[in-house]
Amino acid sequence: MQRVILFFFLIISVNLLSSCSSQKDTFTNRLYHNTTARFNAYYYAKEKILELEKEIENEYQEDFSQVLPVFYPIDSSTVSAKEDLLKEAREMASKAVDWHKISKWVDPSYFLIGKVDYYKGKHEEAQNTFKFLNVNSSQDEVRHVALIQLLRSFIDHRQYEDASFVIDFLSKEENISDENKQYLYKTLAYYYEARGEMDLMAPSLFKSLEYTSSRSEASRINFILAQLYQKSGLDAFAYEYYQKALSGSPNYERTFFAQLYSQQVAELERSKDLKRVREYYDDLYKDNKNVDFRDVILFEKGRFEKKQGNLEEAIRLYTLAAKEEGENERQKGYIYEELSNVYLNEKEDFLKTKYYLDSAISKFKETDKNHGVLAARKVIFDQYATNYELLTYNDSLIQLSQLSAEEQEKYVDDFLALEEERLINEAKMAEEKKSQGIFENLLAFGGGGGGSGASFYWDNPVAIQRGALEFTQIWGNRPLSDNWRSSDRGFQEAANSVENNIAVDEPMEEAEENSSATITAKLPDKNTLLSQIPNTPEEREKMVTQMEEAYFNLGKLLYFDLKQSEKSIEYLEALIEKYPETLKKPEAYYTLFLANQDLNINADRYAQLLNQEFPNSQFTKSINNPDKVSGSQANLASGENYKVAYGLYKDRAYEEAKNIIRKTLDEYPLTKNTDRLLLLDIMITGQLESLEIYKNRLQTYLQQTKEEELLAFAEKLLNAVSDESEEVAEENAEEPDENELPSDISIVKPEPPAEVSPYKEGLNQTHIFILPMNASLAETANDLTASLESFHNANFANQRLRTGTISLGKDTSILIISPFSSAEKSLAYKEAFLNSFNNDSLTEEIKNSSFVISIGNFQQLNKRKDIEEYRSFYEKAY
Repeated sequence: MQRVILFFFLIISVNLLSSCSSQKDTFTNRLYHNTTARFNAYYYAKEKILELEKEIENEYQEDFSQVLPVFYPIDSSTVSAKEDLLKEAREMASKAVDWHKISKWVDPSYFLIGKVDYYKGKHEEAQNTFKFLNVNSSQDEVRHVALIQLLRSFIDHRQYEDASFVIDFLSKEENISDENKQYLYKTLAYYYEARGEMDLMAPSLFKSLEYTSSRSEASRINFILAQLYQKSGLDAFAYEYYQKALSGSPNYERTFFAQLYSQQVAELERSKDLKRVREYYDDLYKDNKNVDFRDVILFEKGRFEKKQGNLEEAIRLYTLAAKEEGENERQKGYIYEELSNVYLNEKEDFLKTKYYLDSAISKFKETDKNHGVLAARKVIFDQYATNYELLTYNDSLIQLSQLSAEEQEKYVDDFLALEEERLINEAKMAEEKKSQGIFENLLAFGGGGGGSGASFYWDNPVAIQRGALEFTQIWGNRPLSDNWRSSDRGFQEAANSVENNIAVDEPMEEAEENSSATITAKLPDKNTLLSQIPNTPEEREKMVTQMEEAYFNLGKLLYFDLKQSEKSIEYLEALIEKYPETLKKPEAYYTLFLANQDLNINADRYAQLLNQEFPNSQFTKSINNPDKVSGSQANLASGENYKVAYGLYKDRAYEEAKNIIRKTLDEYPLTKNTDRLLLLDIMITGQLESLEIYKNRLQTYLQQTKEEELLAFAEKLLNAVSDESEEVAEENAEEPDENELPSDISIVKPEPPAEVSPYKEGLNQTHIFILPMNASLAETANDLTASLESFHNANFANQRLRTGTISLGKDTSILIISPFSSAEKSLAYKEAFLNSFNNDSLTEEIKNSSFVISIGNFQQLNKRKDIEEYRSFYEKAY
């Protein structure tokens, strides 16, 4: 009996050993390899890929203010962090191919290898694998899923012609499994999403739902369908699908937004019972389950109030929303962006606009659609804030300087006493509010549309002004400065600037909040405050000069960048009134002429003043000769003339050079070459006229030009003739030092500054695509923007591009598309734009005028407002 058993086991062992061969095609061999491949190598490889896909889903933060993407975007950083998963998946799938060649799991394992390459960004290798399976696999299910994955890869890379071919091929295939049908229809929805054909997404998503077995997946698809219907204005359908999205155990975030949006489309937007609508938002806020979404609730209620015309109530609610704790930083960005828009468009308060823009940008990533446009807009408001704050700061301190020393000390003592009292009171208020807890917040939130009494903190202007310290204590040191809401920024600003370290800028520790001694210890030092007051004529003169520059800069900024003609006139007229001898008067007159011309009031007055007071000014010539003011042709012609004149200057043909320069300045008064031509003309003056005239012209030039390299060169010229007497100059002329600029310019001629570009290479910086437009085209920018949005949805859906328009001068606006993480990606966009984007308002010439620019260089461009100058750099750098 034992021999029989032993013989039996021997037979089994021989069969098992023989079955280990990966080539021998027997029933036992196939059974072994099929079983081993499926439940070992293939199983583990698939699990690793599923684990990565789950990680991509978990790491992606849904933006419910936008239509959710069909597929979760693949974040390269997430993939890089999970590199080991892909490595293990490839190793296991490769073993299934190499060790089990006769099993039916070889082709499915090849498919997994293709997915590994797909997630690693090796798209060409992945596509080749999927194509190979389509041609060589005998398993329909593998062929179909490979084709669907190939289709998704084509859509990722906007290879729409190839994608259409695959769609057509799959439409003729039979026996597609339900699982593959679900994936196919979802990929079709992705195809229409990428092309911006949002209306065609819904039918594909409906078909995908028919074959979706996962209730969680069905919930998300229903939510997307609801968003599409809401965007189309089909509120009844949107409500139905938001309700369906609540099924399938969605996470609480999606549940919250489904409930919120379903109520909005069902009743809230159309309801005439405003009290009931407000109570609905109040109830949402009070629900403890919604603690993480209180910022959203406040924000949505604020939007509702704004639609009802209750702007102040909307601002109050937006401000509360910004203070609420929240998990989604992007949501805070939307809140601050909305506040910046309110203060820009409704309030025309550009200082607050600037600070809210700062806060908004800090909440968005560079890859977010909003970031690039907001960063470009912020440049303008940074300039505004710098000049406005300098003006108010200097004005306050100069007023204090008019007081006697005793009066100054008394003023500072009174100020410190008031500050001490305020800080102590604010600390007590903070303690009281902490003890009241959530009930105080609920009271502050509840109420009607802005009609609450002054007993509420946020309805009391005095309490708002005093709330800066409490804001910092409770919410931390936010990007907004503590007292920027105050219209009276004067001496308070002076105190707050001391050593950049002031009590109200630092949140107190809990143990210090009730300590008056600690609070008073953080007050600015009296002597330090007194030292800020300009008590010498030199200090006052310096501040007065700074104010002169600020008045001028604000006037130009308000007119050319912010399109505020009336405010521009106010600052420029103040400049002329306060500084009647200012060297900036010609340009101020010129800008006043343009601003008054836009308002159809008394522009001729400034044309007459220019002709009377500054008949030879380039700005006077510009008004008298408006057809040749600027433009690419004028820039080109003036540039060519400059080269000729400079050549004559080097050959000492001074009179001929001067004639060419004067003729050029008459024909083309304001071009990018004007300052350079003027400096060359001054240098010719140094050869032909007295030293005194030469010095005076240089001094005037230094007050008027803005180009840094020209300023530096002009200063060098002036220093050369100012530091030494004429006798010393003559001595130096006999033996000029080759390494220094000679003082006697009549003997040795200084070279004009080289064409040093103010722009720097930054190919790895975030980039912006720019399309310059004239005024008439800018008026139709909304239609153009809509066309571009469709183009982006069709070709760059994953990049989340944003479009905006800002002014770059009186007659030029620029359309901005951003962000691009590098120069390479922005140039790829430009190529697609030139080849594929069509719009009736855009000629080929306008399209070809487009260019890309880094964020750093954009700040220079916005400051200099000279597109042709940047193009010279662009053609070399890109």
